Amino acid sequence: MSEASKLQTIDFEARSHQILSQEPLLSARDVEVTFSLRGNKLTAIRRTSLDLYEGETLAIVGESGSGKSVFTKCFVGMLDKNGSITNGSIMYQGEDLAQFSEKDWLRIRGRKIAMVTQDPMTSLNPLKTIGYQIQESVELHQGLKGHAAKQEVLRILEAVGIPDPERRYKQYPHEFSGGMRQRVVIAIAVACRPQILICDEPTTALDVTIQAQILDLIRRLQKEQNMTIIYITHDLGVVANVADRVAVMYGGQIIEIGMANEVFFEPLHPYTWALLSALPQLGVKGEKLPAIDGTPPNLFNKIQGDAFAPRNRKALNIDFLEEPPMYEVTATHMVKSWLRDPRAPKVEQPSAIQRLSETEQAKPDPNAWHPHLDPNRETLIQVKNMQVTFGSGRKKFVAVDDVNFEIYKGETFALVGESGSGKTTIGRAIVRINPITSGEVLFKGERVSGKISKEMDTKVIRSMQMIFQDPMASLNERAKVDYIVSEGLINYHLYKDEHDRQDKVQKALQEVGLLPEFSSRFPHEFSGGQRQRIGIARSLIMEPQFIVADEPISALDVSIRAQVLNLLNDLKKSRGLTYLFIAHDLSVVRFISDRIAVIHKGRIVELAEAEELFAHPLHPYTKALLSAVPNPNPYVERSKKLLVYDPTQHHYEKEKPIWNEILPGHFVYGNERELDGYRKEIG
Repeated sequence: MSEASKLQTIDFEARSHQILSQEPLLSARDVEVTFSLRGNKLTAIRRTSLDLYEGETLAIVGESGSGKSVFTKCFVGMLDKNGSITNGSIMYQGEDLAQFSEKDWLRIRGRKIAMVTQDPMTSLNPLKTIGYQIQESVELHQGLKGHAAKQEVLRILEAVGIPDPERRYKQYPHEFSGGMRQRVVIAIAVACRPQILICDEPTTALDVTIQAQILDLIRRLQKEQNMTIIYITHDLGVVANVADRVAVMYGGQIIEIGMANEVFFEPLHPYTWALLSALPQLGVKGEKLPAIDGTPPNLFNKIQGDAFAPRNRKALNIDFLEEPPMYEVTATHMVKSWLRDPRAPKVEQPSAIQRLSETEQAKPDPNAWHPHLDPNRETLIQVKNMQVTFGSGRKKFVAVDDVNFEIYKGETFALVGESGSGKTTIGRAIVRINPITSGEVLFKGERVSGKISKEMDTKVIRSMQMIFQDPMASLNERAKVDYIVSEGLINYHLYKDEHDRQDKVQKALQEVGLLPEFSSRFPHEFSGGQRQRIGIARSLIMEPQFIVADEPISALDVSIRAQVLNLLNDLKKSRGLTYLFIAHDLSVVRFISDRIAVIHKGRIVELAEAEELFAHPLHPYTKALLSAVPNPNPYVERSKKLLVYDPTQHHYEKEKPIWNEILPGHFVYGNERELDGYRKEIG
């Protein structure tokens, strides 16, 4: 173990002693929450207990539907109107929050316990200025008025890292980027200096670089205001970065809780093993990720035994019969699993968990086939000098400029960069959704951009398909799955008769792991992962050769993400597909792609084979992106140095930059002086 790791271990030990030596700030005991839905009762939280200590950072992790948000909403009185606490107590400052009326909550909510919600756009009023919305919170909770309230708002805006607060005070939410809007939501939450701050997925929709900035901001505010923080997230890299303690939830219960180093390095519940094993960082390239079989339990039904038992390959007989008690492993580590019973057989941890302590990612298969290295490779897609602009005249915006690359048959070519860098624009331009201003796109040597014949247009639609980022927004809510999947067949008359059409739909659904009977359901009846599978089935039914996968897993849980990545890899092998994989999560990109192109503000700045790019990043922007990638090892994550990219470091006034192959297959964008520096760096 390195010196940094030893210091981190001491730090965790110090934090555990500090936590154990004080009384809980908030104590929830045997909490049960039920919802009445269409005359049925859903038990969302099933007799769960939790102690929260002053000054700590607690992360609550688990799949969607595990009860993370519902449980913490009980602490701030924000349950939906059809939900109620039907058992247990939540003690805070001598009062039971479970018994509070709405009038009582006005004393606590915002002032003592505040919440930062997941989507900053939906939690901000689009018709009111940013300044007005923060000032509203200041006036309500701090008692300041007029000029004094405005000065406090400007101070808060500066504290959360928003430059030029006087100008920003008068602007509206739509004038802010995603990261800036999240800062505003945090500003509203901390405006009244709460004792407890609940952050519900505060960085889910953000780029890795912005995510790192938001985490640093919350950590700084926590120190300044001595806040206790609860993070709700499914991103275990974020947890490794921020958490003192980690609580794992499944089926409405906390099934494991401990210090971060205990839960990451010595997890004891099979569900915690499964979550960690599903991380792409711990996977072996070329092999399947260990995905979790089945789906979470239906909480409308009474659960017998361990809720995870039906999905647990190592389940014992008793897991199906009796609910396990909470076993104490150490003073800070507890687990709800029969495997801790002295009578239980010894079960080894998965090998992926053991790899967590290793600083290097598992080495890819040296015998793996790389299409781009094949001397007989076939170029499927060529992008030449592509430029895409939006608007005209003074409002003209160049989204993509002078982009060149080739994608070879059978490979996964990844395009990575921050939001607004032009990734999606390039993907949409290749499949003819966005027109290109100049340059051209070739498919198998034939031009498919600009004006083309009707026959060629049909060929493009059949040969090139797209999987969209948001599976809910891209599916017609009013149409059944049967129609959604076969819409392309219907539009282009690609079936003989009704029986043939239905047969093709069933085959496409089965290929993506969905049951044939799902064809008669609507999109809202499915989970996020299932909806994404429907989107993939819709693409596959056209029998394409090339698929643009636009952030296909960014909205999914860790476990569902593993299933979709495995599915994409399986389909690639069975159908001989070629992918353009668009993402901002570099850990996923490293696992799935053959080559990676890094794009910044519409220009590709670096392109290399995946492992080569991670081993020898050259462009400062690539280095900044890689430095911000979350690592599930808490010691590595907390000792890493975050690099910030400064575009002003490039001086292209006199010496213009060029696109140069600095090593075989490794391209970088820079002027001659920069290229000399990169050559020296490589040695």
